Amino acid sequence: MKKLPVLLGIIALMNTKVNAQETPSNEELLKRIEALEAENKKATEWGATPYGWVRTDYIFDSRQSAYVREYNLNLYPLDKKPGTDGKDINASGASNFLAITSRVGMKLRGPNVWGATISGVIEGDFFGNTEINKSSAGTGSMGLFRLRHAIATLDWGKTALTFGQTWYPAFITDVYPGVANFNTGIMFNPFGWAGQIKLVQKLTPELSFSVVAYKDREFQTGTASGGSVNSATFNSTMPALHGQLQYKSKNITAGIAAEYQSLKPVIESNGMKSNEKVNSADFLAYFKYSDEKIIAKAYGITGGNLYHFVMLGGFASYTEANGQESYKPVKTTAAWVDIASNHAKVAPGIFFGYTQNNGTDAGFANLYMRGISGTRVLDNVWRASARVECKQNKFNISPELEYTAARWADTSTDANAGGNASSVGNFRAMVRVMYSF
Repeated sequence: MKKLPVLLGIIALMNTKVNAQETPSNEELLKRIEALEAENKKATEWGATPYGWVRTDYIFDSRQSAYVREYNLNLYPLDKKPGTDGKDINASGASNFLAITSRVGMKLRGPNVWGATISGVIEGDFFGNTEINKSSAGTGSMGLFRLRHAIATLDWGKTALTFGQTWYPAFITDVYPGVANFNTGIMFNPFGWAGQIKLVQKLTPELSFSVVAYKDREFQTGTASGGSVNSATFNSTMPALHGQLQYKSKNITAGIAAEYQSLKPVIESNGMKSNEKVNSADFLAYFKYSDEKIIAKAYGITGGNLYHFVMLGGFASYTEANGQESYKPVKTTAAWVDIASNHAKVAPGIFFGYTQNNGTDAGFANLYMRGISGTRVLDNVWRASARVECKQNKFNISPELEYTAARWADTSTDANAGGNASSVGNFRAMVRVMYSF
């Protein structure tokens, strides 16, 4: 019925354009209408939908912390630093108002390819890739537009192939902390994007298995002596490999996964060609339950060299008989839980995360890891936070209170925490304001 006025209009338009003595037959008119409809259908196969948000974070900290981008993303509170007057220099507050996490993206679609539906996403924000170098003015990309996601997916129904840059496979898009802080549970939950190729196979309507091969980019491992930023990834001919089994129903999402990564920190050591690698593996599991009232999530991971996930750990070097460096991973364990209301307008939530440095083999020469400062190392970090999301249409205001505690100690011979331990904490109060489109 809806097409009838359109068809009549098309017929009338055609009639005005034909010679009065050569009026087309109904059969010819129908062919012309079918051709026009085919062209219209072909045009609708293409599409691009913009999305994103304008976001501002208002942040107040009680203590100096290791951070990313102008105190926007806090990692852990810094160790005590006694001044000449005996007072702790790092027991000083900080604050900032930032809009650099504002985001814009485009969802794309096009005609089928080899029998598969195809879709794509390209997305960026203004977080930049590097910090401003305090010793060299004008360097760093803070506040500049950066690439987050750039992917295309071919979907055959039971099989899907994704290629491009997107989330690390260890970051589960359905199961991550719902905190207001932009840290998204960083230090306890893997974070970051990588260039990759991903194959997903549905075994049943609820059960799927995925395999991913990826290469670190913006988020990379530590840099060994003689190396450069991300050289460990460039020098390795084999990508990191990830396998994951996931169950997903209406109310439950659960899964287990394992990864293997082999990196080559340098190609030259002690004036000789180096073939030494740092080989590591990690294992993770996650669970989510959601209904119309509540969302409950849990996640745990353990493994070596989790530095590229913006977590504790990294790798250690050892001096061999020929003077070259060999490498072994520093191990880390982390877990978190997040429980929140699923109310459409006012949704409170709480989060708790814990991560532990599990060290490495004794006798190391150097440590290339996150969570070390001079002769001091982090033993563990925990964080608790409470938030309330106030939502109205596409507008969202979320106040959040967060406390992050860290235990520092002298570094032992196996990179674990030794004696002379001290505990410090940072209290963060923040408000997130967002308008989405």
